[in-house]
Amino acid sequence: MSNLDTMSVNAIRVLSADAIQKANSGHPGLPLGAAPIAYELWAHHMNHNPANPQWENRDRFILSGGHGSMLLYSLLHLFGYGDLSKEDIMNFRQMGSLTPGHPEYRHTVGVEATTGPLGAGMGMAVGMAMAESHLAAVFNKDEYPVVDHYTYVLGGDGCMMEGISSEAFSLAGTLGLSKLIVFYDSNRISIEGSTDIAFTENVQMRMEAFGFQTITVEDGNDLEAIGRAIEEAKADTERPSFITVKTQIGYGCPAKQGKASAHGEPLGAENVLALKENLGWPSQEPFYVPEEVYENYRNLADEKAETEAAWNVMFAAYCEEYPEMEELWNQYHDTKAAESLWDDETFWAQSEKPDATRNLSGKALNYMKDKLPNLFGGSADLAPSNKTNMSGAGDFSKETPEGRNLHFGVRELAMTAIGNGIMLHGGLRAYVATFFVFSDYVKPMARLSALMGVPLTFVLTHDSIGVGEDGPTHEPIEQLAMLRAMSNFHVFRPCDAVETAAAWYSAVTSEKTPTALVLTRQNLVPMAGSSRDALKGGYVIDDCEGMADVILMASGSEVELAVKAKAVLESQGTKVRVVSMPCMDLFEEQTEEYKESVLPKAVRKRVAIEALSDFGWGRYVGLDGAYVTMKGFGASGPAAQLFEHFGFTVDHVVATVKGL
Repeated sequence: MSNLDTMSVNAIRVLSADAIQKANSGHPGLPLGAAPIAYELWAHHMNHNPANPQWENRDRFILSGGHGSMLLYSLLHLFGYGDLSKEDIMNFRQMGSLTPGHPEYRHTVGVEATTGPLGAGMGMAVGMAMAESHLAAVFNKDEYPVVDHYTYVLGGDGCMMEGISSEAFSLAGTLGLSKLIVFYDSNRISIEGSTDIAFTENVQMRMEAFGFQTITVEDGNDLEAIGRAIEEAKADTERPSFITVKTQIGYGCPAKQGKASAHGEPLGAENVLALKENLGWPSQEPFYVPEEVYENYRNLADEKAETEAAWNVMFAAYCEEYPEMEELWNQYHDTKAAESLWDDETFWAQSEKPDATRNLSGKALNYMKDKLPNLFGGSADLAPSNKTNMSGAGDFSKETPEGRNLHFGVRELAMTAIGNGIMLHGGLRAYVATFFVFSDYVKPMARLSALMGVPLTFVLTHDSIGVGEDGPTHEPIEQLAMLRAMSNFHVFRPCDAVETAAAWYSAVTSEKTPTALVLTRQNLVPMAGSSRDALKGGYVIDDCEGMADVILMASGSEVELAVKAKAVLESQGTKVRVVSMPCMDLFEEQTEEYKESVLPKAVRKRVAIEALSDFGWGRYVGLDGAYVTMKGFGASGPAAQLFEHFGFTVDHVVATVKGL
């Protein structure tokens, strides 16, 4: 290892320590210990171009241990990504800075994924590797490997403890994702002390069982050994690789290295000085980096730019020889492609007979698959029930990576992280699916979808007590309120084919907002008044003459119930407006004028009807309204009996209105 390499590694350490000390907040342990891994990878093995962070064929790097964010920010600054300045480094963890406590996608140039929840980056990395494998199978030609890049992910003991990592890696091994390379920063320390108190398994044997090539680097400061391990990983074209690098947390700081106290608190001013002295750093000045180090990083960045330039030449020749593939490439990368569905009357057609919205969703999906060839998704072992299989599109597997149907297995949490990774990669429009009740397992990674502004689509079927005989364990009650509570997340519960089409249209045209389609198992009657106004989130689906005496509000399967109750109430002299509310989130995005036109404040008698929790309806029901909703968990029995038992009947709705 040259002296310049040593100084370049130590620059990462010093910048990290200084930034964390100035902020008086942060996690120095990982950057100090893992700096050699990051430098060797970024400098000598990873294809990337700081001058074009969005180059399609760049290698991806995800810092799964997001608490070690200063490692990533130091790299981005030194390589010249997005003009991330020394001042930005000095503003680490400060309000409005480009260097927040954990890396944030869309916020800092060069950050490929928002990480922080441990293990999440591992799952997203698997999704990126799946995307690369599929796109390579679709686009590559002999002599033209236009999609040919690796996904690298770095995490530590905490990431490997989290169940999401095992879920994701089990699938990665099954799929033979040979362009996935995982770095395990093995320092045997967690916040509470030695990992021996809670984590004594043989991680390498676990990864071997998953189908990974396993490699160990005994000395985390040995750049040559790290480099050899990376090249050995690349040489295995059948399996993903797992590189254990034995590091020392807080390396270089005499008072802190190897100790739990190095993990999540500043080193202390005296210890930062001791670190610099121990590393032989030429200055004690905070944030000092020698010009020769900056020059080394600039030269490396120039070399990286040449790699992209060579790819650009190849891609131009590819497009000239295969113009049809260039057209397909542009279609895959056109974020506006789905908007053509707006003028497609077949897509918006009403169903001719009662049908479950899960079935209607499946029909819409299979119609879209030919219009949007980059649709790529599947279910957590429930595709026949979720109706998410794209007919004739093939199954994505190690043997057939060109297939578009994904089989996640019973892995809802990892599935969602993988879906995020597919979307983050670019070029594909992903969807994931499970039963609605299991959105409890989905939620942590769905939250990351919303935070990142990643428009992943969630198909969530079996949406209420309509599940019937499976009973309360499989009957979602509070889950709709949970998802509605998230910012930047659209939850659709459509009532028929038109509203289901609207839900899908909103999902596949969204640029920064994920969408959940909450769908029925039981058949629903086509509603005469349903329309594309569902895209406004709430609209009048059945109105009365003049001003209404009462407004009935419902979503999904209960819209029909509201319309039937309206007929009875009007026969008794009560004027009723029925509002379908398929997506509260979109309704809240409308103008105040529009919301007033749908829910006029003058009409204070209102009833919310929904076979789920009433939580969230209060803003529309008001003080003078009432609810026909679930007050507890469901039960096991035929669906029709359950709806009657829990009060989802015309008589009960009418009585509720009369009681206002």
